[in-house]
Amino acid sequence: MNKIGIFFGTDTGNTGLIANKIAKSLGDDIASTPQNINKTNLDNLMQYDALILGTPSYGDGLFPGYSTGIEDGSWEEFIPQLCNANLIGKKIALYGLGNQEEYPECFADALFFLYVLFNHCGARIVGDWSTDNYNFIQSKAVVDGRFVGLVLDHHNQEFLTDLRLDAWLAKVKPMLLY
Repeated sequence: MNKIGIFFGTDTGNTGLIANKIAKSLGDDIASTPQNINKTNLDNLMQYDALILGTPSYGDGLFPGYSTGIEDGSWEEFIPQLCNANLIGKKIALYGLGNQEEYPECFADALFFLYVLFNHCGARIVGDWSTDNYNFIQSKAVVDGRFVGLVLDHHNQEFLTDLRLDAWLAKVKPMLLY
């Protein structure tokens, strides 16, 4: 069985923390060791048939990277590698971190940009998530009334992080493995 690749962008470490929780929950036999997207390349991503990708949203829903002050780079710098990538046959589950109190008009918007990019490359995106029990005005990450992946507000709803993560993993694990 091919393991699930786990890749994330981060600056403060929260998205990496979630990636590590995901890997621990899935177990070593199923999940790869999570990798920061700024320390990898497209070839490493392509070795997996199934991926879990995570991103925080910065400011007004921006991708993390040099333009948001991340000195080591992140998703923003990785994205150009996807220009001609063929991800047909890849299954991808997405998760994103956002702050619904400070940025209620663009809550977790960066997750939508990952969704669009990987969908455009032919990947099959799985693991949408309910918008119930969040308090925001608008999010690009909502498509057809649901988030395009798991959304966590680790700042304001940390008490829900593990519950949401466990429920989402129970949903996406069979989708990614079969």
